[in-house]
Amino acid sequence: MNTTLLWSELFVAALIILLASNFLTKSADVIALKTGLGRSFVGVVMLATATSLPEMGTGISSVSIVGTPDLAMGAAFGSNLFNLLIIAILDIFWRNGSILSSINGSSITVCIFSIGIIIVAAIAIGFHQLTSVLSNWYLSPFSIILAILFLWAIYKLYIANRNVHVSEDQNGLDNNNYAEYSVRKAFTVYLTAATVVVVTAIWLAQIGDDLATAMEWKASFVGTQFLALITSLPELATSFAALRLNAPELAITNLLGSNLFNMTFVLLIDDIAYTKGVVWAGISSIHAITAIIAIAMTFVVLFSLMTQPRRRISKYLTYETCLLTLLYIFGSFIIFILA
Repeated sequence: MNTTLLWSELFVAALIILLASNFLTKSADVIALKTGLGRSFVGVVMLATATSLPEMGTGISSVSIVGTPDLAMGAAFGSNLFNLLIIAILDIFWRNGSILSSINGSSITVCIFSIGIIIVAAIAIGFHQLTSVLSNWYLSPFSIILAILFLWAIYKLYIANRNVHVSEDQNGLDNNNYAEYSVRKAFTVYLTAATVVVVTAIWLAQIGDDLATAMEWKASFVGTQFLALITSLPELATSFAALRLNAPELAITNLLGSNLFNMTFVLLIDDIAYTKGVVWAGISSIHAITAIIAIAMTFVVLFSLMTQPRRRISKYLTYETCLLTLLYIFGSFIIFILA
C-alpha cells in the first residue's frame, strides 16, 4: 500500500481519537464525581480500560492474524514506557507546580500495584525464556496470576477511594459546572465515545502495522516503539483532556491504570489468542528489559507521589520529569540497539 496514503490515514484516525477523547474524559469525570466513586477509581476502571482496548486489539491481530507475538508483547510493554513518558509531558504543561503533588493518596495504591504487576510480567518472561516446561501449555499460569492481581488492585483501590471526602468531590463538581449533566447522559456519552475511540484506535493500530511492514522495521522494535506510541494515543488525548478539566488525578490514574490493564488482561488475551502454545515462550527476551525500564520509571512516579515535590528546577521542568524522560530515552536506545 502507498505509504503516503497510510500516513494520511494515520492522521485522520489520530484526529478522530483526539476529538472523541474530550467527550470520553468529561463523561468519565462526571461519573466519578456524581456517583462518588472518585477520580482514581474511575480513571483506572473506566477511562484506562477504554483507552487500553486498542492494545488488546493490536495484540489479538498480531498473534492470531499476523502471527508475530513480538508485535503484541512489544505494543503492551512499550505502551507502559510511553504512558509513563506522558506523565512527564503533562508535568511540563501543568502550571500549578509538580503535577504529582496535586494527586491524592489513592493514586499511590495504583502505582504500587503497577510496579508489582510489571515485576511479575518480567519474571514470566524470564521463566519462559529459561525453561520450556510450560511452553506447550495452552495458557501460562503467569497470565492467570496477572489477571487475578488486576482484580485485587481494583478491589483495593475501591476500598481506598471510600476514604475520599465528599467535600472534595463537590468542589470538583462546582468547579467543572456539571450541575445539569446527568449520570445517565454521562454514561451514554461515555459508551459512545469509548466505542469511537476503541474502533478508531484498532484501525490506527492496523495502519501502524501496515506502515511497519512497508518501512521494513523489525517486529520487536516496531512493537515496543512505533505501535506502542500509536496505541497510546488515546491515553495521551484523554490525559490532556483531563488537564483541561482541572482533573490531574484522572489523568495520572488513567495512565497508571492503562499499564495495569496492559500487563494483565491484554497479556491474558494475547496468551489465549496465541494457538502455538504459551505466548511468553514465543517472544524475544528484549521485552524483559522494557519491563525493567518501566519498573524504574514507575518507581520515580511512586517516589514523587510519596514525597509530594513542590519546586521546579526551571519554569517547565521538575526532577521527576527529567528522570522519566531520560529513562525513556535510555530504554528506547537500548531496545533499538538490541532488537
